[in-house]
Amino acid sequence: MAQIESLFVTRLYRSALATHGPAVDPAELEASCWSIAEDDEAGQAWCAENGYPGYTSYASLTDLPWRFPIFADLVKSLDAHVAAFAEELDFDLDGKPLRLEDLWINILPEGGTHSSHIHPHSVISGTTYVAMPEGASALKLEDPRSSRMMAAPPRRKDARRGLQPFVYVAPEVGEVLLWESWLRHEVPMNMSEKDRISVSFNFGWG
Repeated sequence: MAQIESLFVTRLYRSALATHGPAVDPAELEASCWSIAEDDEAGQAWCAENGYPGYTSYASLTDLPWRFPIFADLVKSLDAHVAAFAEELDFDLDGKPLRLEDLWINILPEGGTHSSHIHPHSVISGTTYVAMPEGASALKLEDPRSSRMMAAPPRRKDARRGLQPFVYVAPEVGEVLLWESWLRHEVPMNMSEKDRISVSFNFGWG
């Protein structure tokens, strides 16, 4: 009898943010995101200059936990989630925990997208979701082997989830998703008339 096993599995972590760390109120977090976005003139200018739809603090602010206590609580929660994911991944961290490197706000309006990308120089990346109105786009994850498949035929539409070339994950408000930073991902067009709000982050090692 043939034996078939899965090798080199790509792991995706999904959990309620409240599972670890201090309680983070979604309404307060959303209000904080809007307050920062409205005051961040440098971020607004960067978005305009670079054709970024909506708003991101990625290129302008590096001190969100200092600005609003709720972001400091968020980091404490993320630290615990990332530690749990690192354990699941069987990482040998040699006594040096993964540490937060970047934390930024994303506000994506109707029609906005975030094209396919990876997060180089990081170990774990992820997002926690602040506002996901009906019609807001799911997270699209790409099979990391896609560039090496060459002459492989396409997968059937009803292929098992672990064999599909793209997987869509529709998160809910208050959830956190984590993945290894080399995993290519994107945010398809936001079809909702309301803004899709999230907070993304990178964790490094050493």
